Amino acid sequence: MFESKVHFTHFRILFSLVALISLAIWGTYQSINAQEEQTQGGPVPPAPYFSSPTPEPLPTFPSDPTATPGPTSTPQFVEGPVTVAFAQALPQVYALPMRSMLNQTRSISVGSWLKRPLRLVDNVGSARVQIKLEPLANIRLNGAIPLLERYYVVVAPFDTVTDDIALDDLRLRWQGLKPAPLYVSEEAALDLPAVLGVRRVSVVEHAGWASLFANTPDAIGILPFDQLDPSYKVLTVNGVNPLSNRLEPTEYALAVGLTVHGAGSPQVATLLQSAVEKRTNRNANLLTTLIMTGVTAMSRTTAAKMEEKGYTYPAAIISDTLRAADITHISNEVPFLSDCQVNASPNNLVMCSSTNYWASLEAVGTDIVGLSGNHVNDFGRSGARESIGWYRAHNIPIYGSGMNVQEACAPLLWYHNGTRFAFLAALAFGPEFAWATADQPGACYYYDHKEEVLAAVRQLAQQVDVVAIELQYEETYNPYPTSRQVQEFRELREAGATLVTGVQSHVPQSLEPYGADDAGGAGMIVYGLGNLFFDQMQSWNTRTELYIRHTFYDGRLISTEILTGVLEDFAQPRWATAEERAGILSEIFAAAPSRPRAVANTGQ
Repeated sequence: MFESKVHFTHFRILFSLVALISLAIWGTYQSINAQEEQTQGGPVPPAPYFSSPTPEPLPTFPSDPTATPGPTSTPQFVEGPVTVAFAQALPQVYALPMRSMLNQTRSISVGSWLKRPLRLVDNVGSARVQIKLEPLANIRLNGAIPLLERYYVVVAPFDTVTDDIALDDLRLRWQGLKPAPLYVSEEAALDLPAVLGVRRVSVVEHAGWASLFANTPDAIGILPFDQLDPSYKVLTVNGVNPLSNRLEPTEYALAVGLTVHGAGSPQVATLLQSAVEKRTNRNANLLTTLIMTGVTAMSRTTAAKMEEKGYTYPAAIISDTLRAADITHISNEVPFLSDCQVNASPNNLVMCSSTNYWASLEAVGTDIVGLSGNHVNDFGRSGARESIGWYRAHNIPIYGSGMNVQEACAPLLWYHNGTRFAFLAALAFGPEFAWATADQPGACYYYDHKEEVLAAVRQLAQQVDVVAIELQYEETYNPYPTSRQVQEFRELREAGATLVTGVQSHVPQSLEPYGADDAGGAGMIVYGLGNLFFDQMQSWNTRTELYIRHTFYDGRLISTEILTGVLEDFAQPRWATAEERAGILSEIFAAAPSRPRAVANTGQ
């Protein structure tokens, strides 16, 4: 009955709050692909995004996935000497090691027993085999063999409202034909003339970009994909998102390949593989995406609408994007009860959801459920037991609540594409009857166990790649966090959390990005997401919603995207229009708290 994107075998960890935390939770995944289309003038979905098939987890954390294998083309029969030449524009960083190898090789096999002389020549036109740097989009057209590939991304300051840049606009900046600032990394300067033409802007050392961005309006930069960090916003190029797990190289403009063409190219490519240090800077097997969502309480008028229009009604518009993530998170505030009755009164504060309503969470591809809400015990301890038992009976991973406080405060551990995660959740608010005790169910109450939670974050930060903690904090209806909220969220980051997320807010609140060079390394604080599925239509701010999509590469956070929605009909979110989205982003960016003076991460 309850089939979703992911089927799980789930082991909860009972641990003393200060003891060493075991790493033991796994699941089996089914791949989901999703692509959204944008209708001109209507709501604007995120740029096209796809997820890759998820490998079946093992009982222990495995080693990282292997890199993309090199070319293994079938050898070609060649008459006479095999002559090789480099394209005139080929950067020396590629040409020198290959030249050395070719000069040391006298002959090359062209069959099981045949060999032909191998010669490096200067004249590209007369050479049988040519080696050059070109857009990856060309490779399928010309049949070339790629020795390596390099992906580049256009970045702007994180608090940029613009989402996309046209390739033609980028080319004008690159060629110095448009008076708009463009910062180019050394690597991009070498590789991207193959796409953008003659460069007439200066190379700017990446270490100085933060201050340049802060003082230069409209500035953008071009970085290698694997040098991203969440202090930047990644811009799509002609609507193509380089963070996509199923990015098609022929569709993304800023991807280049070092290619081998001509008769004998398979043999030459095989020979030169060892001269290529790093085949790709963007291995899809090392990518993981996580979507975090805000308040879910499928009760009151939302429940009435679901009974009227169908159990998947809330998810109908946004589900494709949410379920496309490798890990889709839900924060469910209320218990699932088989006999839950609809009470649509706006003053009803004793809330539950029918187990039938799981259909909407299934539709969005829910993988993990945080249960730190202050309504988890609205139907008493017996209701909490029934709800927790229902999750477990259906192999749905939960954290933040449990049958006792040890279970409630325990982490949920996860693995995907080489990245190890630990998820924690706690309730930092009342009422007291929502808090778990030594022998009664409920949510992990933060202030009774603050030191233990901080200790767990510190320990987990030494054992996994990403510690993600969410707090059900004191509710306000403002886009800016309270001073105490800022202090306590930053305290969790300083303890070692990569992600700190507020799941209490019924309105979008500000975000706080940290780059790779900041103390503590790359990370993100999200002070509040707003609602996901909850009936608060009383104001524009309670109708607006954030869905935060984090991208991890090779075990580290490299990007955070803000997706924006608007609630309609008390139950169904839609994508914000371009104008609405600009307003939502501008408001939360303006509400960001002041930051202490940055201290560089020295790695010591």
